[in-house]
Amino acid sequence: MEAAPVPDGQHTAVVYGLISGGRFAEAVSLLNRGLQKSCRSRGCLSLLGYCHYQLQEFAAAAECYEQLVALHPQLLPYRLCHAQALYKAGLFAEALRVVSPLLDVPAFHRRALRLQAAVHYAQGDLPAAQSLVEEELAAAADGVSGAAEDPSERADAEVNLGCLLYRQGRHEEASSKFASAMQVLGYCPELSYNMALCSYAAKQYHAALKYISDIIKRGIHQHPELNVGMTTEGIDVRSVGNTLLLHRTALVEAFNLKAAIEYQLRNVRAAQEALTDMPPRAEEELDPVTLHNQALMNMDSQPTDGFGKLQFLLLQNPYPPETFGNLLLLYCKHQYYDLAADVLAENAHLTYKLLTPYLYNFLDAIITCQTAPEEAFHKLDDSAGTLTEQLRKLTKQVQEARQNWDDEALKKAINEYDETLDKYVPVLMAQAKIYWDMKNYTMVEKIFHKSVEFCKEHEVWKFNVAHVLFMQENKYKEAIGFYEPIVKKHYNNILDVSAIVLANLCVSYILTNQNEDAEELMRKIEKAEEQLSYDHPDKNTYHLCIVNLVIGTLYCVKGNYDFGISRIIKSLEPYNKKLSTDTWYYAKRCFLSLLENMSKHMIMLRDSVIQECLLFLKQCEQYGRNIPAVIEHPLEESGTRSGKNTVTYEARLLRALMYKITGWAE
Repeated sequence: MEAAPVPDGQHTAVVYGLISGGRFAEAVSLLNRGLQKSCRSRGCLSLLGYCHYQLQEFAAAAECYEQLVALHPQLLPYRLCHAQALYKAGLFAEALRVVSPLLDVPAFHRRALRLQAAVHYAQGDLPAAQSLVEEELAAAADGVSGAAEDPSERADAEVNLGCLLYRQGRHEEASSKFASAMQVLGYCPELSYNMALCSYAAKQYHAALKYISDIIKRGIHQHPELNVGMTTEGIDVRSVGNTLLLHRTALVEAFNLKAAIEYQLRNVRAAQEALTDMPPRAEEELDPVTLHNQALMNMDSQPTDGFGKLQFLLLQNPYPPETFGNLLLLYCKHQYYDLAADVLAENAHLTYKLLTPYLYNFLDAIITCQTAPEEAFHKLDDSAGTLTEQLRKLTKQVQEARQNWDDEALKKAINEYDETLDKYVPVLMAQAKIYWDMKNYTMVEKIFHKSVEFCKEHEVWKFNVAHVLFMQENKYKEAIGFYEPIVKKHYNNILDVSAIVLANLCVSYILTNQNEDAEELMRKIEKAEEQLSYDHPDKNTYHLCIVNLVIGTLYCVKGNYDFGISRIIKSLEPYNKKLSTDTWYYAKRCFLSLLENMSKHMIMLRDSVIQECLLFLKQCEQYGRNIPAVIEHPLEESGTRSGKNTVTYEARLLRALMYKITGWAE
């Protein structure tokens, strides 16, 4: 930002005025102009370093302080500032080198120890960090600095100890350290955030959200200029920048943690809103954690952007350690197995540092599955065996804790059991998918049967057991036994149930001659959709549409195209609300099957049905101009299917085929 011209003799007053008003960018512009006249000016360099630090431009601040240390080596505070700026810039080795001489100066000894501890902590060297923190506490007890101990100094050391306890997984002890420090220092948003983080790590989400709410309320009240929540409300506001003020409010950290909690609780919309509620910044100003969370929480709607952000983060230093594992998992989820293998091979040094043995083995098996499914199955089976053993041990611990009335041990054992089960289920599903892809549903059922001991109450397990029973075509009653409890659990909010579960349950009812149950369920879905349409007129719902599409597909498979195709056509009315990429996928499969059988003269359709089909395809042409026929892969070059990837194009093609096969003139 360019500063306005300054009258002669008022340069210093204007600079201090800008700094006191928090207009650091303008002050930097003026100070740089002053340095052009006198490049060795101590005052200019000192203020410039301070302004860059306030703007969190730490590399630039370090350069200023480096010059000051060279010009005035006797002024040790500049050396400390230089080391702090280097640490903040992520230049850890340089920070340790610069701060080292201060260890021999009593007045700076404790601050130098604290900075060294912070550097080692940031590098992940926890034993070295702990040793330095304990040395600082011992120095305080012995009065090394030669002065009476400042309570705030002791509190800072307690905070550092709390951070180490947190990294060691001792969350309650860490939280108590932060709480005791806050009693000395007064309310501090950063400490409140630390306590929220401890609660989050201990899965005490309610307590974490309470701390977060307090941080946000205070931030809004004390700093309305930070425009909290404006972006979510659709108000276009300027970036507030990355100022030290923003950092001290801990608002960015609080909103990121809130987003993480909502994401864990499967409230994706709330997680996305938490990210847009934070003070507005330009994309290039976003911190790595926010960038990572944006990528993760918008991956379903913006996968291309999400992959781009995660790939960018992997090239930065520092970046959230979860980035590496999440990028690999998302590559596998979107079936980019070659890319996942390449990233693993190119970053072998990160594999042992950032991936747990469980996650590495899981990813290795998933990638291997593409070329050697049998080998992959054995790898997954080894992991499943290890996890099964852990689950049995934890089950025993839960039982013993209950018998001993030990609530603390019980809570700990249950949490560990749930965490282990969450690891076991993906391994089990990956094993099942190998046989599912081979259409060997009997083997899939056997795999699920082996896991009933641990998974019988797990939602994902129940869903998939129901699906595999349904696919065997002779176990519809058994499938109903699994589908019904899922639907009844959410009966009052039936649209919360996956559409395919409702569709499969309806088909199972029909095929077991329980037509009244199927009709009752469809009426329930219809009423729920009508209510939703009344409450939210702009929101499209596809549950009843997909149920009818699946039923129509069933009749087409059985050879009753007259009824099946009519059901499919009616399911997509009104076209402006029901026609989408997914619904078109179901519909076009049946039309292609119909055309194939007609071309082979295996079936004959009444003229009225053909006329109905042609009219339907014309309507799809009209309403499908802006609807993609296929969702393109996130990393696929745009425009590879230019002009052809629309429902309109495919509907026109199907209509032309129908004219050709029937011999009708358009």
